[in-house]
Amino acid sequence: MRVDGREQGELRNIRIQADYVRTAAGSCLIETGGTRVICTASVEESLPAWRKASGKGWVTAEYAMLPASTGQRKKRDGVQKDGRGVEIQRLIGRSIRQAVDMTLLGPRTITLDCDVLEADGGTRTASITGAMVALACAVSRLMREGKLAHSPIIHQVAAVSVGIVEDTPCLDLCYREDSRAQVDMNVVMNEAGEYIELQGTGEGRAFTPDELNSLTGLAAAGIRELMAAQREALGDRAAVLEGKPALVAATGNAHKLRELGEIFGDWYTVIPMQAVGFDQDIDETAETFAGNAAIKAETVCAATGLPTIADDSGLMVDALNGEPGVYSARYCGHHGDDEANNDKLLEKMEKVTDRSAAFHSVIALARPGKETLIAEGICPGVMLRERRGTGGFGYDPLFLYEPLGKTFAELTEEEKNAVSHRARACAKMRELLEALA
Repeated sequence: MRVDGREQGELRNIRIQADYVRTAAGSCLIETGGTRVICTASVEESLPAWRKASGKGWVTAEYAMLPASTGQRKKRDGVQKDGRGVEIQRLIGRSIRQAVDMTLLGPRTITLDCDVLEADGGTRTASITGAMVALACAVSRLMREGKLAHSPIIHQVAAVSVGIVEDTPCLDLCYREDSRAQVDMNVVMNEAGEYIELQGTGEGRAFTPDELNSLTGLAAAGIRELMAAQREALGDRAAVLEGKPALVAATGNAHKLRELGEIFGDWYTVIPMQAVGFDQDIDETAETFAGNAAIKAETVCAATGLPTIADDSGLMVDALNGEPGVYSARYCGHHGDDEANNDKLLEKMEKVTDRSAAFHSVIALARPGKETLIAEGICPGVMLRERRGTGGFGYDPLFLYEPLGKTFAELTEEEKNAVSHRARACAKMRELLEALA
């Protein structure tokens, strides 16, 4: 049990009160345990001199602790801020800038001021979480006033502290814990589960990779709770956080996730299913790519209530009657061993002269209360007798894409995403969505 009675992975009590300062374009009071911070957003229809030529907007931040915020009077910042305050306001600014498309913001500046009323640990992370709410309030106001046609917010951002206290990883340290923590870390993430900043220090001792994983896992769970609190505080204005529609990707494959994000990135924010709390194994029992893609998309959609995209893909070799087909990822007998899968394929094709093959991809999009959409893409090629290239995954080193004279493992991500089976399936899916729009 921790000093304040919380469990290891439990946040302090959090309260966010939007519109706390009536004269600001956007504001909130954020309370995390004994830490209280006023966050305000001020809008200027101008840019710093160095930024004017770009035509893009700018978001910056300032941070200060009121004299009595720590119980022992702190001198007010003068013309020269203290080094800690400068470092923290830079962190707040660069964190929140990750949330904004500066082109959509237009030639204006939003300044986020974070003033600490009371400090009981985690003031910088509370400031980031609160500044996101103040920014959303300001953007909502600009849209109501007709100064913005679309929300420039493309990501939701929040932050939390974690640390190791008495050899135990803990979430959201209060001051008493922070002051004696063996390891102290601040984590900033977006709604897609991506890291914006990690500030970790072994103050009392070094920490292991396993401990690092424990800390980041605690942080990710805590940040999901903080984001829910942000949305609750914003109410209807939470809509401005969705500059792009979100799609949950029903895959645990980092390569597929990255490709889907690259392909759909201009249209959607692709979110891994783990970021919305889905981490179960899904039984792919169908005998076709389309069947398995639909199973995955519909399972995650039903569990989360969110639109979900899933891909099922594989290699089909003509001389092997379509093998490995839906068993591509487990051709060797167990899942995900690319080397063993390639070795088995080379062995079975050792005396085969017809080397023609094709990658197949089926994209399924499941939406609550609507029919699942299906799109298929096929990329023909030739199977080599030995591996070439170090990129990609799966059978990419053996698959020669003849128009470019390279294997998929030799193509850049941009080249592959322009011609791959998955890119072709995604293009057809976009066409389906446009037809329904």
